[in-house]
Amino acid sequence: MKAFLGEDFLLNNKIALELYHNTAAKMPIIDYHNHLPPDQIAQNKQFQNISKAWLDGDHYKWRAMRANGINETFITGNASDKDKFLKWAETVPYTLRNPLYHWTHLELKNYFDIDVLLNPTSAEEIYATTKTLLSQPKRSCQGLLQMKNVELLCTTDDPIDNLEYHQSIAKSNCKTKVFPTFRPEKSLLLDDLNYLNKLASLAKIQIINCDSFLEAIANRINYFHENGCRLSDISFETIPVCSNKKDAEINFKKYLNGKKLLDSEKKNIQAYLLTEICKLYHNKGWTQQFHIGVIRNTNTRAKLTLGANTGFDTISDTLHIHAFIKLLDDLEKTDQLAKTIIYNLNPRDNSLFATAIGNFQGNNIPGKIQLGSGWWFLDQKNGIENQINTLSNMGLLSRFVGMLTDSRSFLSFSRHEYFRRILCNLIGRDVINGELPNDKLLLKTLIENICYNNAKNYLKL
Repeated sequence: MKAFLGEDFLLNNKIALELYHNTAAKMPIIDYHNHLPPDQIAQNKQFQNISKAWLDGDHYKWRAMRANGINETFITGNASDKDKFLKWAETVPYTLRNPLYHWTHLELKNYFDIDVLLNPTSAEEIYATTKTLLSQPKRSCQGLLQMKNVELLCTTDDPIDNLEYHQSIAKSNCKTKVFPTFRPEKSLLLDDLNYLNKLASLAKIQIINCDSFLEAIANRINYFHENGCRLSDISFETIPVCSNKKDAEINFKKYLNGKKLLDSEKKNIQAYLLTEICKLYHNKGWTQQFHIGVIRNTNTRAKLTLGANTGFDTISDTLHIHAFIKLLDDLEKTDQLAKTIIYNLNPRDNSLFATAIGNFQGNNIPGKIQLGSGWWFLDQKNGIENQINTLSNMGLLSRFVGMLTDSRSFLSFSRHEYFRRILCNLIGRDVINGELPNDKLLLKTLIENICYNNAKNYLKL
């Protein structure tokens, strides 16, 4: 029987052990999509305790605590940091077979050298120990990044952000490179004219129609590019299908005049503007990311009492593939399709997107269109394996740009280790089964590329 979280955790054969320990574990981390606050990196923040580093903003843990019957006071409420941690510790034993159980103990082990199981009995001591350790300079925000060999990370940033913290980081001695990612979602939701006014003011452009809106967006894209940005991101519940400019202009002027839009009119504008923005990405040589397949804020009472984005989202069963193909095809028609990463949240649709990306490869760019790693509810063992297997069967796993955290926590980089162990185990199993050759150089190259080289070469950051 293997020890829990031992050296051979998730590695079930000799080849997997060799690939992980001799290759994957040594590779630096490029985390090209996360939600880490750049101000905390710039200021090299020191967390007061593990609750601040671990529980604040972590929807995964919040959902588990609610499922365990924990009162909201101890989740997003005004309970003390210590009491919140104790309630999380009370929940952890009930997360068996949930990835949270693995992540929790990997993070305690990797960042604090704690190999004791977290539960109500051990909670007090673990809280005290981690509080002391987090006060050490080597466990500041930048220190935590270095502990996991994070070479580069990309935050998620709004077009109206001034990027002052990214500028500060670039001038500092921070060993981890930090770049912004352009996420124009708020500008396309069409539900806040005040936001549009802020965008116009920053770009020094009066927004009176679609063209002037796009001019303002292009202005901000240029500003982000000057500050190292090479990626965009967006997440729609449904991808708006491309429309003609004439109808979009009519509906956009209606919106600018403060009139309420029908849902069809809103989607009409979004479709046109999104397509045109994607062309701007192509002109800059950027990579565009699409996060697809979520229904957000499904619990009305929770949204009213706690606010949006507090852990009440679910996987969508909408069929997104037709709209996605149309968007890519419309861009391809004029040869303005940028490098693209698509993250699919409904596992039912993995094969659909895996075949769709194959239709738009080319332009001498290896893996130009990517099936992104398992996202959100799918970044667990089964979801990761399914994504790897689907991509292997229908595309080129060898060109995959690998894992990311999509996280708000500086302690989440153990997820790269988690992914790498799972990857090495799958490849090792295939070798043992005679399905792949036991060619050490070939296998080493595959693992190095997926863990690091592909992302570095693809993103050109």
